[in-house]
Amino acid sequence: MNLLLLAIAPATIIILYIYFKDKFEKEPISFLLKNFLLGLTLSILMTTVLGGLIGKIIPLTIQTSIYQQFLKAFIVVALVEEFSKYIIVRYYSQRNKEFNEPFDGIVYAVMVSMGFATLENVLYVYQYGVSTGVLRAFTAVPAHAVFAILMGYFMGKAKFSKNRVVLNLTGLFFATLFHGAYDFFLFINFIPGISIGAFISLIIGVFLSKKAIKKHQQGSIFRV
Repeated sequence: MNLLLLAIAPATIIILYIYFKDKFEKEPISFLLKNFLLGLTLSILMTTVLGGLIGKIIPLTIQTSIYQQFLKAFIVVALVEEFSKYIIVRYYSQRNKEFNEPFDGIVYAVMVSMGFATLENVLYVYQYGVSTGVLRAFTAVPAHAVFAILMGYFMGKAKFSKNRVVLNLTGLFFATLFHGAYDFFLFINFIPGISIGAFISLIIGVFLSKKAIKKHQQGSIFRV
């Protein structure tokens, strides 16, 4: 039970943080839960299938190859995972009537992403224990939230723009870019000290995420 609480606590805190940042027009709990569950199930399933297919196309056998680790980070992991979340937000969340202001892009992208991150975190914590759970609470889970906020910022703009396709894909691009950069620096840890790049990219992502949240808050159509 303690391991389960440790595994789900980070995502729960992030969900509550984003929920209360949605100051002017709260989203229905039932629809938020549906997005979370789709992230927990469908995005994980898509990631597994797509990752397996791409893994066969791009064989990655040399662990110390910077090029292969680049492909693994940006394509096999980042693009596959973010695309799996993107599909849900694009074709489920964004089409719903509850998605009625730009900030909702951030809300629903985070819900889907936290569904994904929760199951992933449970698996990691049960496999590797408490120390891994504590470390991921301050790294991997917040990182998933950052990627989601960056994606959701542009997808929120897309819903109310004529340039919907471009803005939606821009969201996917930036989520993949930051996700890939974060993983890449961790994957090439055979280079001494290079892992610091992952935390630098995460810090930059957090900074941009805060700006994205503030900008959509200020532009809310429900703001009085």
